[in-house]
Amino acid sequence: MASGASRVFVSHLAGVPVFDPNGDQVGRVRDLVAMLRVGGRPPRVLGMVVEVLSRRRIFLPMTRITGVASGQVITTGVVNMRRFEQRPTERLVLGELLDRRVQLVENGEEVTVLDVAVQQLPARREWEIGKVFVRRGRGGALRRRGEALTVDWSAVTGFTLEEDSQGAESLVATFERLRPADLANVMHHLTPKRRAEVAAALDDDRLADVLEELPEDDQVEILGKLEDDRAADVLEAMDPDDAADLLSELPEDDKERLLALMRPGDAADVRRLLAYEERTAGGLMTTEPIVLRPDATVADALARVRRQDLSPALAAQVYVCRAPDETPTGKYLGTVHFQRLLRDPPFTLVGSIVESDLPPLAPDTPLPQITGYLAAYNMVAAPVVDESGSLLGAVTVDDVLDHLLPDDWRETGYGLAEAASGR
Repeated sequence: MASGASRVFVSHLAGVPVFDPNGDQVGRVRDLVAMLRVGGRPPRVLGMVVEVLSRRRIFLPMTRITGVASGQVITTGVVNMRRFEQRPTERLVLGELLDRRVQLVENGEEVTVLDVAVQQLPARREWEIGKVFVRRGRGGALRRRGEALTVDWSAVTGFTLEEDSQGAESLVATFERLRPADLANVMHHLTPKRRAEVAAALDDDRLADVLEELPEDDQVEILGKLEDDRAADVLEAMDPDDAADLLSELPEDDKERLLALMRPGDAADVRRLLAYEERTAGGLMTTEPIVLRPDATVADALARVRRQDLSPALAAQVYVCRAPDETPTGKYLGTVHFQRLLRDPPFTLVGSIVESDLPPLAPDTPLPQITGYLAAYNMVAAPVVDESGSLLGAVTVDDVLDHLLPDDWRETGYGLAEAASGR
């Protein structure tokens, strides 16, 4: 949403036109999708239901909305046209939360929800419902309408998960604060039926993060129980190297069917990774490191490093290359580490502080040599460069560890799964 719109009431968004960055209308907002959470925590806003010009209703994630201003919504221009299907953990804000009878926590008084306000959390891309606009009394033609007031979400009760849902939905909410690796460990110890229910209730991004941490057998099992369209969405949300690893475990027909359903750009990255042997630099690398041109500044580099969705290993350095700056890039020039970025003035050009003395990895470098490279040079990530000098991607230490640890490493050392699942 717009940087100037810190809070917006959802009734003001109903019917608002949605435009792409070029000013062409995509459709109109028909509802917002939220996920209720346990413990009185404000619901997370996942996205908007948009009715496109063909009358189809699609889901537009909040991460693809760049602004709301003057009665319009602006998107990034990347819109998935698949029909919206509501999931078990999701609530339609206009359709299910408004006009609902709830109670004030302070005194138990019944009030009617007239509207709710959504707001963005500071320094995060996540949005939540922070305020509720309610009216006291029941109103009606023969009764005096009661006082209207705006309260915090935590000041009302009556539509939380504990009160109106059971099963996988409550389980998902209970484990919402877990890191993906910890939630993956919990899911690994669930029954296949329960695991499928929880996977169906997770949103695409969360499920993608969890799949990346699960054993291959669990990954294949979960993906196989998803509808093809959703499976493709989840694969798109995964890191390309993890998506390639998962697809390599599928029969050829299944793999090609899912690749055909993915967005062309995402599918191209995955196909490129599938061409390399699994335990080589090309097979292990991610194709989405931070790439900057030599005329970018330290300030530009730090802004890229601050991205919340980056892993610590990928945020530890930037790779300086000639145009184009998407992999495979132009000529690879070298690396600038995060610590060096902190030591130089913001206006310094990264091309002037690049470290080029450390040789990059070739895509066919085997796993033992990659491990030795990272250990010898105290690196958490290493560039992968082809014979022409183009940067193909980066191998991170977490991907290397996944292939060095024994297959059953998730079974030991946590102790979380049993405690969390009540076993």
